[in-house]
Amino acid sequence: MAFGINRKELKKWQSNVLNGNIDFLTHYWLDERFPGCTTVTKVGCSDVEKLADWGRKYGLERRWIHRDEQYPHFDLFGDKQREVLKSEQKWDQIQKFSL
Repeated sequence: MAFGINRKELKKWQSNVLNGNIDFLTHYWLDERFPGCTTVTKVGCSDVEKLADWGRKYGLERRWIHRDEQYPHFDLFGDKQREVLKSEQKWDQIQKFSL
């Protein structure tokens, strides 16, 4: 279940992803499969090749792409989430979610 984002932020991310842009959406998220993780960053792009190429520079494997029909994306947690957000200079998301 997602918390900490509004409809406008979600729609912007969806639009950017559908238009073939790499985009980032961080939100609070609780899932018992990932104890200790309270946020996730979804890095999406409808162009799966572009997304896979982008992910390679962070050591992300193509098989880790969530193959959502409209919004293919990587789910980033923990240290990898912080590393990528810092490298991509997503300071607003880092600050908003105290990462």
